[in-house]
Amino acid sequence: MAYFTKYPHVYEPIDIGSMHMKNRIQFSPIVSNHCDIESGRVRYEMLEFVSGQAQTGCGLVTIGSTPIDFEHGRDFYSCLSATNDLDIPDLGLMTDEVHRYGCNISAELIHAGQWAAMNNIEAWVPSILPEFHKKKDLYKEVTRKEMDVVIDHYMKATERCMKAGFDMVMAHFAHGNLLSGFLSTIWNQRTDKYGGSPENRWRFPLEVLEAMYSVTKGRIPIEMRVVGDERMQGGTTIEERIAFLKEASRYIDMLCVSTGTLIYPNDQTMCYNMPGYYIEPGCNVKHAEAFKQALGDKLKVSVVGGISTLEMAEDIIASGKADIVAMAKALIADDRFVEKGEHGHEEDIAPCMRCMYCLRYVGTPASQAQKRGCAMNPRWGWEYRYPRYIPARKIKKIMIVGGGPGGMMAARILADRGHKVSLYEKEDKLGGRFREASSLWLKDGFRRAFEYSVRKTMECGAVIHLNTEVTPDIIREEDPDILLLAIGAKEWVPPIPGIGNENVVSVVDVDREKVQTGQKVVICGAGLSGAECAMELGHRGRNVTIIDVQPKENLYKTLKVFTKPIFEKLLEDNHVTCMYETGIKEITDKGVVVVTPDGGEKLIEADTVVTAFGIRRDKELIDKLSCVVKDTYCIGDAEKVGQIGDATGSAYRMCLSIDS
Repeated sequence: MAYFTKYPHVYEPIDIGSMHMKNRIQFSPIVSNHCDIESGRVRYEMLEFVSGQAQTGCGLVTIGSTPIDFEHGRDFYSCLSATNDLDIPDLGLMTDEVHRYGCNISAELIHAGQWAAMNNIEAWVPSILPEFHKKKDLYKEVTRKEMDVVIDHYMKATERCMKAGFDMVMAHFAHGNLLSGFLSTIWNQRTDKYGGSPENRWRFPLEVLEAMYSVTKGRIPIEMRVVGDERMQGGTTIEERIAFLKEASRYIDMLCVSTGTLIYPNDQTMCYNMPGYYIEPGCNVKHAEAFKQALGDKLKVSVVGGISTLEMAEDIIASGKADIVAMAKALIADDRFVEKGEHGHEEDIAPCMRCMYCLRYVGTPASQAQKRGCAMNPRWGWEYRYPRYIPARKIKKIMIVGGGPGGMMAARILADRGHKVSLYEKEDKLGGRFREASSLWLKDGFRRAFEYSVRKTMECGAVIHLNTEVTPDIIREEDPDILLLAIGAKEWVPPIPGIGNENVVSVVDVDREKVQTGQKVVICGAGLSGAECAMELGHRGRNVTIIDVQPKENLYKTLKVFTKPIFEKLLEDNHVTCMYETGIKEITDKGVVVVTPDGGEKLIEADTVVTAFGIRRDKELIDKLSCVVKDTYCIGDAEKVGQIGDATGSAYRMCLSIDS
């Protein structure tokens, strides 16, 4: 056991079949969009990306969504191909790169089944269910002959991975894909020998595993991804899954325990596949523990799902709930995550916010499939374009105005590159809008990231000026070579009668707890800021109504299908009343007079009215400050209003371009 670290169980080596892992951290399968869109061939970008995964210090990298069949089995664009013998040389380059860092590599072999329909290609399914498979021409109930094709494809993909030097392969039997569908009491409604009883529903998946094992013969281990809970009414019980796993243990060596089902929009089950901050951390640990207790030493168990800290990983492994912890977003947020913890530098780990910025383009059309990035680590996904460290060729004097997420990121990068940096912030501490963005009780990752960003910025070597509102005269006195305006954006306050009343407060002041609200609260503006404020107040027991003139479908556009349903459930669970397509006519001392969708008027009583109409670029201030220094640039919300990741990404790209 590794006693030289605070996390001895995390850093204890483990053997899975013939594979030796140096620690208990697995880089869980993710869709990276780095391979060729049409062929799935390994490109240089993919090599650099996988190299970056191995350099985190983890013991195992698992390449996500590797279809065994591009014609009927692909779910995402730009995914890796193991469908052709000509893929083997490039796959070998990838394994060599990962092995350079003492890391193992596996591939998540998948037949997407019904999810192939997302690409408008014929999808093979166990059963056609009219409730879900509404475009009948896109779905086909798989025949016995086609099942043989699937088995052959799994065998050949496994063999190609072995020839390329993979240390393990994963059979993806989760999330409602083809093999997962056969196991399911929901998706499998067949009446032949592959449907009905549990043993019948297991038959085809076991045939696939047996075929894969006939190729590996134990020379490399086989991992299987499985869900502990489909999170759909009438889904397969965990007891039945355990029984299946006991049968499957003849062929496999390890489980990766996930949860939920990739499902059609507006269903909460999909939110558990890729859990953001609206889902409790470690949402799958109880399922992994149940499997571990039932299976004992028959199989090693890895668990994934919202695990973002070494402390949590250590607790899971030390308590015997799982043997291995699989992470993705945490290893993306800090691409030295495991290495830093091993060497006792855990305070330097950039925290993952679980904000889902890294997944904002997953499942989008091919034209957007290449877009990537992380709010805490903008370099992620762009490793091939941006070296880890770029020293300045010519040192410059750079002044940054604004200490929000973009300004802080800029200060750290520029100071690290060797420039002379001064940062000015008008408030008494750094953070800007990062502070109110961290207020929701669920956002523990945001709060850790906020504190980390402030601390690392204060330590980065830049000269920090707090309580200083910058004027053109201050800029002239500083006389920088380059001026970066990271001033954020200002709240928009529309000319509504009564908006200046004493009972009206700003959402920013509520989030920062500068003001206290009464029991009855009306929030004007149902964007993400207003809605999360409503959740928080509802969570504290307030009576909250949010009002917006927009229809519901026009709001929350930054939330994806795997986030939005659970967000809407939280509004409901915290008793927030939502009034969409509702105008605001007047604010009085009794509340808000609204114009309802049918044109009528109504008073919504309130002790406190909160304004959350959104933010806009402060063009007047930008124009005022940008006329002093020739080389002046805007970053973050000053450039374009967006998310935290937009601000940090904007700062990152700008600061790497400052050179000559």
